[in-house]
Amino acid sequence: MLGQYLPLLALLVLAALFAAGSFVASGLLAPRDPSIAKRAAYECGIIPSRETPERFPVRFFLVAMIFIVFDIEIIFFYPYAIAFGGLGVFGLIVIMVFTFAVFESFVYLIGNGALEWGPLKQVARPSGAVSPDRTTETTIRRVGLEDRGLPLDNGQAA
Repeated sequence: MLGQYLPLLALLVLAALFAAGSFVASGLLAPRDPSIAKRAAYECGIIPSRETPERFPVRFFLVAMIFIVFDIEIIFFYPYAIAFGGLGVFGLIVIMVFTFAVFESFVYLIGNGALEWGPLKQVARPSGAVSPDRTTETTIRRVGLEDRGLPLDNGQAA
């Protein structure tokens, strides 16, 4: 009786040994001289000079939710496809209810703009509402050139 659980027990023991070995190896091989530069967040090689003024848009999280919905759908459709013949009408009804729930969540995400990748819709302003002092040099943010000394578009150094 216990012989059938022996492979599962061996797998759990191997997983625990791998996890423990990873922690031990990390402790033994990790560098011991942390500095401010090593502890700083690394973002595409750009050194952050100030806190970012904007947050992630909601669309980012909506797209992540679409991936999760389809992953769950695939996880549940595979066993259904394997046992299709033995489930009969009950299995068909259950998979139709599940498909409706997945489709409903997909429609919700589409309705909230998960796949709208274009620019944000702007409200039309009356003429003269924008200051004539606003130009591309004063309003366009140059990202990543602050501390590099590279020339900007207008010929000035950053």
